[in-house]
Amino acid sequence: MTALPQDRVLSPEELEAALRAVGAERYHNLHPFHKLLHSGALDRGQVQAWALNRYYYQSRIPAKDAVLLSRLPTPDLRRLWRSRLEDHDGFPGAEGPTNGGIERWLRLATGVGLDRDYVQSTTGILPATRFAVDAYVSLVRDRSVLEGVASSLTEMFSPTIIAERVSGMLANYDFITQETLAYFTPRLTQAPRDVDFALAYVKEHARTAEQQRAAIAALTEKCNILWAQLDALHFAYVEPGYIPPGAFVPEGRSR
Repeated sequence: MTALPQDRVLSPEELEAALRAVGAERYHNLHPFHKLLHSGALDRGQVQAWALNRYYYQSRIPAKDAVLLSRLPTPDLRRLWRSRLEDHDGFPGAEGPTNGGIERWLRLATGVGLDRDYVQSTTGILPATRFAVDAYVSLVRDRSVLEGVASSLTEMFSPTIIAERVSGMLANYDFITQETLAYFTPRLTQAPRDVDFALAYVKEHARTAEQQRAAIAALTEKCNILWAQLDALHFAYVEPGYIPPGAFVPEGRSR
């Protein structure tokens, strides 16, 4: 288990190392469900369940960012954070918002065979998915700004999982195409940009041992939230396969 600093104030470099150690131990690329997903061991229905439930997470990210944006104290900070909203919500176009992460995830979901309106309704997601994602929004709303920013630092670890996911899914699923996975291409540049800002903010503002512990704990909690979502998917759709009432049932499966 990652050790948190107790009484000594860490240097900025030591704090960054402690934050990265959280991801090395807890980031959800280590979860068995992702290993199954990336290796081609899941069937289409299980991939659909993943895409459907992950949509709820994607759809709530702008809400989380809007909450934090409203709490940032200066115009400069708000301008910097606002790009995250644009990345996910997209920009107005002739036929509605385009080029945003939410729209690209909907294309991923329809690309694996789900109905767009059904995905957007979120009626078929697992109860645990809703609880976990809502807990993330609550964390950012209810904790300090420092903790809210620190919780976003799971993006430090996302390039590894994106590389694994794209190469693995393209190689192992004949119903997956480059277009289906187009969501991930912009994230390879967006995530490092966001990390640069968030990491610099945490290293500058976590000045006491207590603040540093809070930042590390917030990142740990975010990793736990991501892990819990995969626990629920594995329990419902892999082993033992208990799909709760009201949740999505893949074709050919029964509850």
